[in-house]
Amino acid sequence: MPIRFRRAAGFTLIEVMIVVVILAILAAIVVPRVMSAPEKARKTRARADIQAIVSALNMYKLDNYTYPTTEQGLQALVKKPTTQPVPPNWHQYLPKVPKDPWGQPYKYLYPGTHNDDFDVWTDGPPGSDSGRQIGNWNLDENDSGGNGGSGSGNG
Repeated sequence: MPIRFRRAAGFTLIEVMIVVVILAILAAIVVPRVMSAPEKARKTRARADIQAIVSALNMYKLDNYTYPTTEQGLQALVKKPTTQPVPPNWHQYLPKVPKDPWGQPYKYLYPGTHNDDFDVWTDGPPGSDSGRQIGNWNLDENDSGGNGGSGSGNG
């Protein structure tokens, strides 16, 4: 009987290199999409928070005939202001004033510079320029950074 040699089971170097190249190509395609997802989620949350704050401010005005002043700020939606104008029909409009997804307070300005009534905004990620602001004046814009603008009020 002749002796037969069996080929050793396993992968050749070329097969392993092909798999590594395919994985590298997939990583180059997938990683940038996955890495941008948290930032996109933060921007979406900021827009939702601002919409909720705008709704609460509109309810405040319906009950009290005016919006809170810049000095009263967004805290007027949580605790009854004691400074003028004291709201006559106040009730709690928000359980607490939310912070933006980057941990900073939302800003409020009355009367607004972007809107006739008021401005509510966040400056976006720390260190970003004013063109990255998310405010009640640009909620419908895509994630390209907004139309910029500046506000000077604090909420």
